[in-house]
Amino acid sequence: MTALIILLCVFLISIVLVQIGKVTELTAQIKGEREVFRDNSKWNGWLSVGFLVFFLVGVFVSAWGYKNEMMGYGPHESASAHGSMLDDMFNITLVLTGIVFVITHIALFWFAYKYRWQEGRKAQFIAHDNRLELIWTAVPAVVMTILVVRGLNAWNTVMADVKPDEDYMEIEATGQQFNWIIRYPGPDGKLGTRNFKLTTANNQLGMDFTDPKTWDDVLPGQELYLPVGKKVRVRIIAKDVLHNFYLPHFRVKMDAVPGMPTYFVFTPIKTTAEYRNELRKYDDFNVPADPADPTGPKRWEKFEYELACAELCGKGHYSMKRIFKVVTQEEYDAWYRKQESFYMTQIRNKDDDPNKGKVLDVEVRQRAKEFSESVKRALESAHASDKTLALKYVNFETGSANLTADSRYELDNLVTGMNAYPNMMIEVAGHTDNVGDPASNMTLSQARAASVVKYLTDRGISESRLQARGYGDTKPLAPNDSDENRAKNRRTEFTILTPNI
Repeated sequence: MTALIILLCVFLISIVLVQIGKVTELTAQIKGEREVFRDNSKWNGWLSVGFLVFFLVGVFVSAWGYKNEMMGYGPHESASAHGSMLDDMFNITLVLTGIVFVITHIALFWFAYKYRWQEGRKAQFIAHDNRLELIWTAVPAVVMTILVVRGLNAWNTVMADVKPDEDYMEIEATGQQFNWIIRYPGPDGKLGTRNFKLTTANNQLGMDFTDPKTWDDVLPGQELYLPVGKKVRVRIIAKDVLHNFYLPHFRVKMDAVPGMPTYFVFTPIKTTAEYRNELRKYDDFNVPADPADPTGPKRWEKFEYELACAELCGKGHYSMKRIFKVVTQEEYDAWYRKQESFYMTQIRNKDDDPNKGKVLDVEVRQRAKEFSESVKRALESAHASDKTLALKYVNFETGSANLTADSRYELDNLVTGMNAYPNMMIEVAGHTDNVGDPASNMTLSQARAASVVKYLTDRGISESRLQARGYGDTKPLAPNDSDENRAKNRRTEFTILTPNI
């Protein structure tokens, strides 16, 4: 129905225009063509003057009205170290081109009025004027030179890459329909290798997990954090179509191109909290963020730095918005400590893990730290139950007391603990499930405990500080009614016997 009404309106307007044309023709026939031509010239001249004034006033009024919201003035000043240089370049370009715009606009419509057709007036044709040629060639050339030189200086400053000896952090942004995947380096400070051929449903970035640098890389959630005052280098790439990495408040904008990595370097200089405090000075940001909730938070309280895609990359383009929080270094460190390695939590020891079955260096270090903390807590505890600790990564060959090769990492942690606390005495206990003969299980558990003690004494731990005891299947942790529970009962533990150290 709406479409039909629109078509009827268009049809009626067409008829009106045709009729106006016919009336104009009849008027010209009645008044005479010369008379009509003179009237039209007069009206066109005055309308040109009217448009000159109306349009010029509209340009300045609208520019002033939207200068804060759309042009980066007022509350939306740059929040990055390089942004002020870009803003200055924009301001200079705006002033110079604005002067030209005003002059040409006035000249165009004023001349249309001043030199309109009048009775008895004759046009004068000037074939050539050296002075005019020089002016309109030299002035634009000087202005362009100023703009280009300043632009090159800004480009060389803003687009300069980091130096090897600079203090900076590097993150990676991968655009895809319709999401940004942001990758942070782990504690080693280095992003691991990628290979698009390794991309799977579980490994969307194609991270090469044979590269140790990928083992601690982090893929955070929706909210991303950056420390204020820290130089950030962003690797930028796309998986499918053209995207654009756009942080408007930091004056950062760079295409994300499939198959062609780009980058951008910037330094945040205002935390989110500082930027909010600047916004609260403006009336526009002291209104409710949600008009439907007049008592709710104000606009300045809900403000967040946002990452957007500045390319129309598809119907879901709007959903690529991500939140960036700029915080103090202490706040950033606290957030970063909560992040977990993507590889260790999502890939490790699964079917697509190329290191499945191997003990990695990062695991050795992590286990050593956890073991040391566990021993310290056990020594400080007054509860007897806290004095018994599992040797979680000590294993034996099936039906044998021979230690597996990887057991040495856990036992070396125990050696370190014994050396750290030279007065500590322990009992090493072996346990089995209930499969098989109880007497055989007792013998096997005793032999396994003795194997652990021998490993320790071979590495300098005094035998007088160690006891080996086999308990067979007499102290199960869980009922022996499933493979999972029986696996829990097959274990090696040690108990701290020294009450106070």
